[in-house]
Amino acid sequence: MRTAGLRARVLGRERLASTFVKTAEVTVVEVLATSGLDFIVLDGEHSGFDRGRLDACLAVARALDFPAMVRISSASEENVLMALDAGAVGVVVPHVDSVAKAQAVARAAHFGRGGRGFAGSTRWAGFATRPMGEVLDQDGQTIVMAQIEEPEGVEACEGIAAIDGIDALFAGPADLTVGYGHRDTDNDDLRAALVRVGQACQQAGKGYVSWVPDAAKAAEWSDCGMTGYVVASEHTWMRQGAAMAAKGIHALG
Repeated sequence: MRTAGLRARVLGRERLASTFVKTAEVTVVEVLATSGLDFIVLDGEHSGFDRGRLDACLAVARALDFPAMVRISSASEENVLMALDAGAVGVVVPHVDSVAKAQAVARAAHFGRGGRGFAGSTRWAGFATRPMGEVLDQDGQTIVMAQIEEPEGVEACEGIAAIDGIDALFAGPADLTVGYGHRDTDNDDLRAALVRVGQACQQAGKGYVSWVPDAAKAAEWSDCGMTGYVVASEHTWMRQGAAMAAKGIHALG
């Protein structure tokens, strides 16, 4: 029950490994399901996922009990509902820079008055094969990660982390770097922001995730309090593997 148990692991602040998936193709999901990663994040913000291909990738992930989250393109209620109904175990929501925005996202992702709309005929609900009470109980598995990508989000991070229905904060080091006026991630403003977000998550008992290019950077930032890392993407890994093979062959002379 990898999918059903992921939220407890996030809130338990376990060390978790993930990656962004940018290729909208089901075989990528199948291959990564054998990798030992704890979950994947289908990147609906910066890559070519249309609704049909997102649906297909989530179908495979559900069939394999491989936890898949979706980074939605914006914090709209429609995007949250579409990803969850299609079978995502949760959403990664970009540019959450205020308590009010975080509250709206948490409400949209969970059932209740003014919240997520109920449909028993979706993949998430078992295509009308399960009683309403059982489907409602499954809401306890839903994960919401709020991306902190602007200095304003850092300033509000304590309040965002404290919201019921927000399970983790996800620091965006590249956007934070740009937001602070820098041109690379080796800067004191980013380091201070990462530490502050980490402290907020620890105090609130929430998970703390960040993107990193590799395990070496994860080790470098481990003292910032991160509990999970989304490492690069399958694009990066394909290119690195191909480049290594090419270099080895060319070295043969």
